[in-house]
Amino acid sequence: MRHQKSGKKLGRTPAHRKALFRNMVTSLLKHQRIVTTEVKAKEVGRLTEKMITLGKRGDLHARRQAIAFIKSNEVVKSLFSEYAQRYKAREGGYTRVIKLEPRSGDNAPMAIVELVDRPVVEKAAGDKAGKPAKKADAPKKKAAAKEAKAPAKAKKEAKEEAKSKKAAPKKTEKKSEKATKPEKKADGAAKKAKKPAAAKKKDGPPKEEEKDS
Repeated sequence: MRHQKSGKKLGRTPAHRKALFRNMVTSLLKHQRIVTTEVKAKEVGRLTEKMITLGKRGDLHARRQAIAFIKSNEVVKSLFSEYAQRYKAREGGYTRVIKLEPRSGDNAPMAIVELVDRPVVEKAAGDKAGKPAKKADAPKKKAAAKEAKAPAKAKKEAKEEAKSKKAAPKKTEKKSEKATKPEKKADGAAKKAKKPAAAKKKDGPPKEEEKDS
C-alpha cells in the first residue's frame, strides 16, 4: 500500500521522472499552456503551483530553490517579476486542467494544462491592430511585384513576336501549295473534256467525203 507517497511513477526511474517534470514545468511557465496526457498534466500543474508560490515569496532562498528546479534563467526572472505580480492577490489555484479527446493510436486520455488569468485579450488586440498595417502595405507590395514582372513580360512578348514572324511564311507557303492543288485538278478536268471534242472533229470530215463520193 502506498501510504504517504504522493505523485505518480509514470513507469520511469526517479532521475528520468524528475528530468521530465523539470522540462515540462519550464515549458509551461514559458508558454503558459501545453498539451500532454491527463496524468502528466495534473502532476505538472501541482509542481508549477509550487514554483509560483516560491516566486510570490521572493526571498533569496526561494530564488535558489527555483533556479535548482527550473532550467531557464529567463523563466526564473519572469517567475519572480511577472507571475508574482499577477497572482499576488490569488491564494493558490494558479493552473487549470482541461480534458481533451483521447489520443489516436494508443487511446491515451489527453488534457491541456495552462495558467489562469493569461493575457489573451492583449494578444488579440495586438493582432487586430497589426492587420490594417498589413492591408496598407499590400498595394505597395503589389505595385513592386508588377514593376518586377514588367521586364519579364516584355521579353516574353518579344519572343512570341519573333516566333510568329518565323512561323508566318511557312503557313503562307502551305496555304499556297494547298491552293495550287485544286487548280491542277481543274486543269486536268479541262483537258479530259477537250479530248472527246477533238476526236469528234477528226471523225467528222471523212464521213462527209464518203457522202460526196
